[in-house]
Amino acid sequence: MAHIPVLQKEVLEFLDPKPNENFIDCTIGEGGHNSAILERTKPRGKVLGVDWEIRLKRGDKRLVLVQDNFANLKEIVDRYKFRKIHGILFDLGMSSWHLEESGRGFSFKRAEPLDMRFNPENPLTAEKILNYWSRPEIERVLREYGEERKAGKIAQRVVEQRAASHLKTTSQLVKITDSFGVSPQRTFQALRIAVNDELNNLKKVLPQSIDVLRKGGRLVVISFHSLEDRIVKNFFKDSFQKGQLKILTKKPILPKAEEVKNNPRSRSAKLRAAVKIV
Repeated sequence: MAHIPVLQKEVLEFLDPKPNENFIDCTIGEGGHNSAILERTKPRGKVLGVDWEIRLKRGDKRLVLVQDNFANLKEIVDRYKFRKIHGILFDLGMSSWHLEESGRGFSFKRAEPLDMRFNPENPLTAEKILNYWSRPEIERVLREYGEERKAGKIAQRVVEQRAASHLKTTSQLVKITDSFGVSPQRTFQALRIAVNDELNNLKKVLPQSIDVLRKGGRLVVISFHSLEDRIVKNFFKDSFQKGQLKILTKKPILPKAEEVKNNPRSRSAKLRAAVKIV
């Protein structure tokens, strides 16, 4: 399945790209939003695209691709001397490639290794967490990052199972969650967040976004679960109170029914936008 960019119309509305302006796509993925931004910023506007792994082909000379963690945003901007930034986009969702082709255990519908790394060089995997972390640590991950109400029972069963045999595959994990009558989705989400330190990376990068944006620059964030959205909401609120940002979305923008029908993965998306005022 080709990756379908979420809330494309709304992203363009709030970023409002114009000819010769420069933008950063901090989660460039398969380039869905980026191609529309490049089209609107012709002839000299540029896009700096950042991601853990770059799978896009380096075609357009106006697209600068950087394989890195977006938590290093300021350093990346300095390294590439990327200036006069009119807007920054974060689409925090997983790409179709990760779920369907990566073979890294992101999907509970496939029998794959318990990996879950966005960055293959990351030493931490879901397999290591499940086999070597303590029961309380596993419970905390499932409760905090997955908001899983049966976190304690699942953590206990994980410890029991690994004592009998090493947990290696997603199928083994699904069997554990199934035994308690809950969907594996929250458990998989929790492990993925823990492996990739997703929430801390988001907390690190948001203040950097304000620093690198020019006055009047736009910041657009699409989140896919309540933990991410809470971080963005609170950051926007704090930055507004400090006089740094004007919030453009009083409530998060949600995908319309037609988009959800055409792209079911968009159903949990929430878009928040703000503009830098100092």
